[in-house]
Amino acid sequence: MKKRLLWLGGIALVGIILVGIFMYVSAQPLYTPGNLAQGEGLSAPLEPPAQPAGSDTWLVEPEIELAHFSEGDGRNVLVIHGGPGVPFVQPMSGLAPLTSEYRFHYYDQRGSGESTRPIRNFVSPSFYENTKELDQKLGVSAQLADIERIRQILGEEKLIIVGHSWGGLLASLYAVEFPQNVEALILVAPANMLVLPQAEADSDLFSSVRANLPAEKQGEFDTFMEEYMDFNTIFKKTEDDLVALNAKFGEYYQKAINAPLPAQGKSGGWMVWAQYLSLGRRYDYRPLLKEINIPVLVIHGTDDLQSEAASRIYADAFPNAEFVVIQNASHFPFEQQPEEFAQAVAGFLK
Repeated sequence: MKKRLLWLGGIALVGIILVGIFMYVSAQPLYTPGNLAQGEGLSAPLEPPAQPAGSDTWLVEPEIELAHFSEGDGRNVLVIHGGPGVPFVQPMSGLAPLTSEYRFHYYDQRGSGESTRPIRNFVSPSFYENTKELDQKLGVSAQLADIERIRQILGEEKLIIVGHSWGGLLASLYAVEFPQNVEALILVAPANMLVLPQAEADSDLFSSVRANLPAEKQGEFDTFMEEYMDFNTIFKKTEDDLVALNAKFGEYYQKAINAPLPAQGKSGGWMVWAQYLSLGRRYDYRPLLKEINIPVLVIHGTDDLQSEAASRIYADAFPNAEFVVIQNASHFPFEQQPEEFAQAVAGFLK
């Protein structure tokens, strides 16, 4: 009996250690600002391969192609979509008046839309090894490296970037990595993810969605979120499983804002969880932004689920930032108030 108790105690201890390791790994950022510029942790060099003649995709790595489209004539501007993992399928209406002077390039981030999805499922039982592979192939560093490769493909010495929602966070981190390669940033409803944990416990996107759902839907949403954020079983899922989960969250989001969403491409699967695991649950990027002295425009819609204070975190962090509030607009001011959006962007770029 004594030996059996010792054996059971040993199993329990191993379980506690494994849980502790999981909690530690999930809390620690896998993305370290500054490493990317040195090419650390990447699956391919920062210099893109030669682009195949006549191709309608961008080849950023030998086996990674990014779907893209553009609108306009003139100076190149790169548009980074949000989500994470929810690409545009049509141009922003609010940028249409500027297309005689600028050419706006939209692309599906790797792992989303029609771009390459390098991971379908995992077979290794190792949480640590799977996490490292996921981060390397689809994490924050991989996404930022693609932006740098796109800059080179476009032949621009410095990029003008429009980043929407999660794309605003990626645009900001790209400026941290390559400040010499950025001319200006336009951050539209940038994701409230510059610092974690957030100052207000209920200020994250998921809490905001729950608070704005009908009371009879909140319990259902809680059950969904238990599955959505179950990192203990994440590597038992497939790409299709995760795409379905993201689509389901999109349905709850639409119910919360009680308004139609702009047309969107197929959601990312593993790409979304790669972003979460890359960032971890404890960091603060605000001091890094204070060193980036480039022109920045932050745009916030008054009806956004995300608070004005959350958007102002970006404007307060960048030393050379303007802040514009657009009335009667939510998370997509470029569709709800396109004329006012165009005026704000045009005035900033001039």
